[in-house]
Amino acid sequence: MSSPPSERVRLAIPSKGRIAAPTRELLEKSGLHVGEGNERRLIAGTSDPQVEVIFARPADIPEYVANGVADLGITGHDMVRERGVQVDEILDLQIGGARLVLAVPEESRARAAEDLHGARIATEFPRITREFFDGRGVEVRVVQVGGACEATPHLGVADAIVDLTASGDTLRTHHLRVVEEVLATSTHLIGNPASRQAKREKVDEIVLALESVVRARGQCYLMMNVKRSSLARIRKVLPGLSGPTVMDVASDEDLVAVHAVVEEDRIYALITQLKRAGARDILVMPIDRMVR
Repeated sequence: MSSPPSERVRLAIPSKGRIAAPTRELLEKSGLHVGEGNERRLIAGTSDPQVEVIFARPADIPEYVANGVADLGITGHDMVRERGVQVDEILDLQIGGARLVLAVPEESRARAAEDLHGARIATEFPRITREFFDGRGVEVRVVQVGGACEATPHLGVADAIVDLTASGDTLRTHHLRVVEEVLATSTHLIGNPASRQAKREKVDEIVLALESVVRARGQCYLMMNVKRSSLARIRKVLPGLSGPTVMDVASDEDLVAVHAVVEEDRIYALITQLKRAGARDILVMPIDRMVR
């Protein structure tokens, strides 16, 4: 039996763009399996009959959540700031990390925002750009563009740009140099304040599911057998979140099973250290979710 619309939680997620695929992957790992959406089907169900998703442009998601069209949304912090709407930023999902930067042509003499007084600044983020320069007391003319921002200085459209960059490769390709960072951004779970109160139980359930995936990222689960005489050495080697868990092995009184959660980037060196300390039958397993 389906839930009445008033009881359902609607989650707006990106339909396309650089954070669309990571967002879908995050939801799948959280256990919230999403039906297929396309240009003709903008709303889809999930494995939870009380949760449905709306596919939308990342730039529109803050408005959807603020207006109550969606109860929750997943979009960039930069999009929330640019829209200037009242939503709760509930959780940093730690995907899609990037910087919004002020950049100029390599040959420019500008070394700071103050050096661009009276300049034309091309950007897809006019609100953030105006707030940045106003905060520095610098008068500029903001030129709003819909894309290909990096080309505008070379076309004579602008003297500098404010644009997103992850690695800086695109800026270097267009012979642009970063002057200052305007904003650090990543993908956030946002919420409508009223919905968070009216539908608290289900909203909290979704937040916990997503948070557990974020917390598990970069962690592995280690299992091994160890002789009791070697246990002290193993404890010194294992970092663990709260120290290793030690359990008796029923078939051998001299043997214990040791389990621990460790950071993935430590596994390579850690395995050798554990072997030398007396561990055997070592298993390394990925962790999809971790709830505290």
